[in-house]
Amino acid sequence: MNQMIETLLNHRSVRSFKSKALDQEQIEAIVKSAQAASTSSFIQAYSIIGVTDQEKKDKLAEIAGNQSYVAANGHFFVFCADLHRHKVIAEMEKADLDDSIESTEKFMVALIDAALAAQNAAVAAESMGLGICYIGGIRNDLEAVKEVLKTPEHVIPLFGMAVGYPEQETDLKPRLAMEHIYMENEYLQDRSVFEKQLHTYNETTSEYYRARTGGKREDTWTGQMARMLGRKSRMYMKEFVEKQNLNKK
Repeated sequence: MNQMIETLLNHRSVRSFKSKALDQEQIEAIVKSAQAASTSSFIQAYSIIGVTDQEKKDKLAEIAGNQSYVAANGHFFVFCADLHRHKVIAEMEKADLDDSIESTEKFMVALIDAALAAQNAAVAAESMGLGICYIGGIRNDLEAVKEVLKTPEHVIPLFGMAVGYPEQETDLKPRLAMEHIYMENEYLQDRSVFEKQLHTYNETTSEYYRARTGGKREDTWTGQMARMLGRKSRMYMKEFVEKQNLNKK
């Protein structure tokens, strides 16, 4: 096993950072690593906004559900699906690209491009001994985020990433067993196998929470997912995306 794989397998979310800002060299290394990620047909349909203004960070923390580590970290990045520059390209090249830019396919390309770039950024940060935490909570109110970040049409802020020096080391959360995720040649649809794997994973997650909390919590994963998915959240998203003239066709 090499050092890169060890870094990947050692990933954990960090939610408490030391009050030490990243320097410009670190920021550039993270962003350039993000840019080195694969991108569909060289379209590069994403942008990254680094938020250094404390007032803006405080507002984003509030939007994200008063998550303190959105406001207090070494650097805060926001990853955006971005087809705005491609609208500019259409005007530069005197081409009608609306059907393509506003299609579901190009929206998916922008989402995938942004996610690939973000994961490169995360690995780059962790390889430097930094900790990271993805922040999906900014999607609680994208109209408010749009106002804070001044994002134009054809841009969707997807998630934030808090990066910094970890205040303390957190536990490594157990993932689903490889055989539940990786299938060969076709999708495994044997319900009995599925349920057996999930019961086994429930035992693993319950033990993880018991050990972490001294017996105060022993959630199963399936129970956790049922509760989370049972709560309707961010149901405005389709309307917001279409207002940005994306995913319309």
